Amino acid sequence: MPGTGRATMRDVAQASGVSRTTVSFVLNDTADQTIPETTRERVRRAAEDLGYVPHSIARALREGASRIVVLEAGGLPRGHSLESFIDGLDEELSAAGHGLLVSYGDRSRESTRAVLDAVSPRAVIDLPALYSRPDREVADGGWIDGLAAHAMTQVSYLRSRGHLVIATAVPIRPDPIMALLDRHVRAAARELDMPEPQRLPVDEAGATVENLRAVIRHAPISAVAALTDDLALGVLAAMADLGLTAPQDLAVIGFDDTRHGSLWRPALTTVHIDARAYGRRTARAALGLPAGDAMPAPARVIRRASA
Repeated sequence: MPGTGRATMRDVAQASGVSRTTVSFVLNDTADQTIPETTRERVRRAAEDLGYVPHSIARALREGASRIVVLEAGGLPRGHSLESFIDGLDEELSAAGHGLLVSYGDRSRESTRAVLDAVSPRAVIDLPALYSRPDREVADGGWIDGLAAHAMTQVSYLRSRGHLVIATAVPIRPDPIMALLDRHVRAAARELDMPEPQRLPVDEAGATVENLRAVIRHAPISAVAALTDDLALGVLAAMADLGLTAPQDLAVIGFDDTRHGSLWRPALTTVHIDARAYGRRTARAALGLPAGDAMPAPARVIRRASA
């Protein structure tokens, strides 16, 4: 009953004055049942008033698929943006009576198919596939297309602060998603009539120091645009080892607005993405619902001491 937990079919039956069988017939819209429309309306109204949600297994048997959406996130950077995206996705799916299953693994095609066959999900959202194939048409219309705009936000901020010659902090190990973002950063620099950015590979502390020293010798850079906050912190650590300070010697801007960036000294300037709204919009697209008010705000720079 209301206020005592999740409403059951028994509660709906008692509230509408009919049997549980009749409630099941009405809510499942079972064919060939001669139930008066007035009774049907009374049952539906009682279910709505009580906030009744059918059991997921029972609904799965009726719909032929579970009310579960699977998110494949293996290989994506596990930063603030991904966490917020998942939060928004889960929030919107829960509001529609669906559950979210997140997979971070790097499974084979066969093992993935076995899992999906067992779960029988309502939808599968494969984010790594979308990132690795930027030419693919994306249903939600923004998660990939928006990445170029996010990169432009980062680079144009540096440009507005007078930084023309910059470097990009990239992971030393190949990563298709980071490579895609790096291309967007370079495209943004070209659009803003800036020289081609130098690449600064970031790895262990000693290697990063040597890479930074080499980049500084090669070009008179005044700023570093890092593809993630963690890479930006690696640059700041290397700068400290070389006796350099930010932003006096080099301005440094990160990407992703992770929580620990604000704890560093100097506190890290970074790019914040409205990833929660992207998650909400993706959930609505997966369920075939209109986007409505789930419209992401433009990326913005969180201005702190490092840039």
